[in-house]
Amino acid sequence: MTRILLLGACAAVAVAPFATTGSIADDQTLRDDALALFEPIPESPDPAPDPAQVELGKALFFEPRLSEGHNISCNTCHNLGTGGADLASVSLGHRWQKGGRNSPTVLNATYNTAQFWDGRAADLTEQAGGPMVNPVEMGSTQQHVVEQLKGIPGYLPLFAAAFPKDPDPVNFANAEAAIAAFEQTLITPDSPFDRFLRGDDAAMTADQKEGLRAFIDQGCAACHNGINLGGNSYQPFGLVEKPDWAILPPGDKGRFEITRAEEDAYVFKVPTLRNIAVTPPYFHSGAVWDLSLAVDVMGTAQLGAALDAAQAASIVDFLDSLTGEMPQIVYPTLPPSTADTPRPQQ
Repeated sequence: MTRILLLGACAAVAVAPFATTGSIADDQTLRDDALALFEPIPESPDPAPDPAQVELGKALFFEPRLSEGHNISCNTCHNLGTGGADLASVSLGHRWQKGGRNSPTVLNATYNTAQFWDGRAADLTEQAGGPMVNPVEMGSTQQHVVEQLKGIPGYLPLFAAAFPKDPDPVNFANAEAAIAAFEQTLITPDSPFDRFLRGDDAAMTADQKEGLRAFIDQGCAACHNGINLGGNSYQPFGLVEKPDWAILPPGDKGRFEITRAEEDAYVFKVPTLRNIAVTPPYFHSGAVWDLSLAVDVMGTAQLGAALDAAQAASIVDFLDSLTGEMPQIVYPTLPPSTADTPRPQQ
């Protein structure tokens, strides 16, 4: 199994020394090294999902009546106004139950190799149905979701337009597919880092460029790489040194709960670092609110060596450059309930 870090570094990547003089040659050297490890977010999803499915999926993403209590939607825990996350250590779900892990951002999730911290969902479609039927999250069942949607007459034409070949389009699988289609559009292009990768030397500050160099040289990029700077593999949290129990709760064994393989104990999917500066708190436990502290924790837990203050600060500067253009979503007007619509279960 490939070993990749959660928010920091493993073995350092061997690259040529880089002088941060700000010259054109230095910028091009840094860009070339970065392009060997990363790629920019495209301006729009490719291939583009079906527009009718996206429109239906947007309504369902904001639809609280998919939950048993009619009070929780996808957007509750993946708030598009706050970076696609809910800015809480763990989310509150059905009947005020607390989730076991921090809700990861939905932004750019389409580029993850799998979904959830333990990778139990292969793609966005499979992920979309999980929270609806989770008794701690939205507390519903597949049958109730379908009854609910069929009890809201305004959804039938939306499903029929999105799935015209399906004789009975209002079903759970189509609801999952529509939500996934909408989530495919939730990407954040045009960050300073993306513009730099595309050739704009002025897109990143000198401090951010120093941070990118440190990010590569210290080994962070050996794990947080690719289009999402993470999200593409798994890594044990505490590869070299176990963090404090408050950061790494001992009861959560991560991917082990899915595979039952001992080597997967305390292994988690590497999170994307895209928009990391606007989506605290950090780690699967949501235990750390300060990005600088998160970088320090990764230095000791995954590198086995403390980063000096200048290195850590420059890496945080670089992480700031990963904040992209947020999707501008017009809040949908949802189809109204009728006298026959199932009632919420409080």
